[in-house]
Amino acid sequence: MKEIKKVVLAYSGGLDTSIIIPWLKENYNNCEVIAVSGNVGQGTELDGLEEKAIKTGASKLYIEDLQDEFVNEYIFPTLKAGAVYEKDYLLGTSFARPVIAKRIVEIAKAEGADAICHGCTGKGNDQVRFELAIKAFAPDMQIIAPWRIWSIKSREEEIEYAEAHNIPLKINRETNYSKDKNLWHLSHEGLDLEDPSNEPQYRKPGFLEMGVAPEDAPDKDTYIKLTFEKGIPVALDGVKMGGVEMIKKLNEIGGANGIGLADLVENRLVGMKSRGVYENPAGAILYKAHQVLETITLDRDTQHYKEQVALRFAELVYFGQWYTPLREAISAFVDKTQEAVNGEVTLKLYKGNMINAGVTSPNSLYSEDFATFDADEVYNQADSAGFINLFGLPIKVRAILEAERGNK
Repeated sequence: MKEIKKVVLAYSGGLDTSIIIPWLKENYNNCEVIAVSGNVGQGTELDGLEEKAIKTGASKLYIEDLQDEFVNEYIFPTLKAGAVYEKDYLLGTSFARPVIAKRIVEIAKAEGADAICHGCTGKGNDQVRFELAIKAFAPDMQIIAPWRIWSIKSREEEIEYAEAHNIPLKINRETNYSKDKNLWHLSHEGLDLEDPSNEPQYRKPGFLEMGVAPEDAPDKDTYIKLTFEKGIPVALDGVKMGGVEMIKKLNEIGGANGIGLADLVENRLVGMKSRGVYENPAGAILYKAHQVLETITLDRDTQHYKEQVALRFAELVYFGQWYTPLREAISAFVDKTQEAVNGEVTLKLYKGNMINAGVTSPNSLYSEDFATFDADEVYNQADSAGFINLFGLPIKVRAILEAERGNK
């Protein structure tokens, strides 16, 4: 293993990475630390980050705007797949890691770094997501994961380390939730949430950041109309807009109506269960609208098979396997299914609920002439008798044979 002289650190400015800069310099011969922050929509979390990174020992900080790439190359492919992990998790942290890690590798190569460092814990999924992405683009790069080797054992000890090294923090011991925020979502873990019997304090001031609790949403419904082209949202209420702008606007509208809150106990890749609370206003709206549009634009067999594929796609994203042949192959299949997913969906938002209020498509497979309960001239109901006889033939034959055997 070569001597570590220069390290590129995945830097968020949060508790973990704030203390990692001085820790690296203390434990790796005062090595140079270059911090890299990927802007995937953290907003004000990036304010003052450069000053903080340099004051704590970094030689420089890169802040890379990855929002468009994040949305178009990671979020929308996952949305088109309809991929949801364990029914409720819209993968907000999961697909943010590959795009950040890819850019970190590019900078590490350009800087001639000896190693890449991340602040993920040895219990979490993110260590896998970061490191699999690093291996995909820099298979020989040394990786430093302090949580797997240092003596610090808890977030409480991290705070003590920060205080001893005069590192400013935006948290305290009472509000020390582990959070991850980006354009797509905000996650909350730790403290009282570690006990699944505790109800999330949605109405507690400062807990929710992207919206309000359903009880505090307006006593009036809000209608929105989304336009899709090949499975991708391209307009809101008739106004064309790019993906980043679309998601930001839907976060505002959805958050104000208490949309997109999820409380779940999920199965981590490393084997344990963890409890998390997620805010996902735009994501919840887009998934709902996309699913509604697919009901009239996909044929039955494709729709049902795609539902099976979506489960595997979600696992690949959650497990950090974005840069794999299987994920790419599934995305190619999904893209084919989306060629006809064009049209408009109207949703009514009301106190945390999303209600389908109408869907149209130039590629609709729905025919009122065939589906009507009124008299029609296109469907002979008598035809169904022969269909049922053939469809049910295996059941009938089995029943006959079992009855004969029972008589012997």
